[in-house]
Amino acid sequence: MKNFAITGVAGFVAPRHLKAINDTGNRLVAAVDPHDAVGVLDRYSFDVRFFTEIERFDRHLEKLRRSSDDDRVHYMSICSPNYLHDAHIRLALRVGAQPICEKPLVINPWNLDALQELERETGLKISTVLQLRVHPTVLAFRERLAQDPSRRRQVTLTYVTARGRWYDVSWKGSDERSGGVVTNIGIHFFDLLLWLFGSVQSSHVHVREPKRAAGTLALERADVRWFLSAEASDLPFDATPGARTTYRSMTVDGEQLEFSDGFTDLHTRVYEAALAGRGFGIDDARPSIELTYRIRHAALAPAAAPAAAPGPALPFVPKV
Repeated sequence: MKNFAITGVAGFVAPRHLKAINDTGNRLVAAVDPHDAVGVLDRYSFDVRFFTEIERFDRHLEKLRRSSDDDRVHYMSICSPNYLHDAHIRLALRVGAQPICEKPLVINPWNLDALQELERETGLKISTVLQLRVHPTVLAFRERLAQDPSRRRQVTLTYVTARGRWYDVSWKGSDERSGGVVTNIGIHFFDLLLWLFGSVQSSHVHVREPKRAAGTLALERADVRWFLSAEASDLPFDATPGARTTYRSMTVDGEQLEFSDGFTDLHTRVYEAALAGRGFGIDDARPSIELTYRIRHAALAPAAAPAAAPGPALPFVPKV
C-alpha cells in the first residue's frame, strides 16, 4: 500500500482520482485546496490531513518525508487548476513523491523541458492522465486502423459542453490560467487524434473565441475538421440544466466512433499503469500540448462555408 497526497481536492475532477486511489488499494493521507467543501473525503477515510494553505501542506509533506518510508508520501495526485500543475509537480518531486497529474500536464510546452530535467535529477517519473487511450472502444478502433495503415481517413470531431456564466469568471474562463477551450476542454481530444492518426502536417484555425474554437488539421493518416464549444446555443438540442448539457461526436469516414460510455473506471486503469511504472509520461503528453499551444497562437485563416456532415450541422467548420 502506497501513501498519496492530492492537490485541488475540492475540484470537479478530484473524485475520479480519489476513487482510483481507493480502487488500486492505496491510502490518501493528505489533501489541499483553498476551498473547504471537501466532505467527499469522508467517502474513503476519516483520517486525511486537510489544508487550505499550500504552504502548510508543503510543510506537512516535508515532515512526512523525514519520517519513515511507511509514513512518507509516495505519490501525489494533482487536480488543481491548469496553471498550477507545473508548480505542484515540482512540489511533489521536492518531497520525493511521484506526480500523477491531470491533463494538461502544463499549458505551455517549454515547461515540459524543465520538468524532464527534474525527472533526470530526482529519478522520479511524472505521469499524466490520458484516459481516452485506455477506453476499450478506442483501443479496439486503433487496432482496426492498424489493419489498413495506408488509408487516409476523413474525421469530424465535435465537442460541445454547455457552461453557464460562472465559467467566464472562474479560472477556466481565463486563457492564461486554463489555456482556454482549446486546452481546457480540447486537450484529450487532440491527444486522441494524434495518437490515432499520427503527427501534424498542417493546422488552420478558423474560429477562436472565449468559449468556442474551430479549425482543420492534416495529420499523417487523416484530414480532420474539429469544433469545440462551451456555448449552450451550439448544442444540437435544447440544453437542460442538470440533464442534457453535452454533445460529443467523432466520425471517421462517416462512421460514428461512440465512446460516451465506459468512463467510470478509466482513471483507475491509468493509475494501475502509473503504479506499475507504465504510466503516460511527458513524451506522451508533449504532442498535444505543442499542438494546442500552436492553435491558441495561430493567425486565423479565412473560413469556408459551413460543411455538410452526417448528423447536426457543425458551426463554422470548413471542409478540409
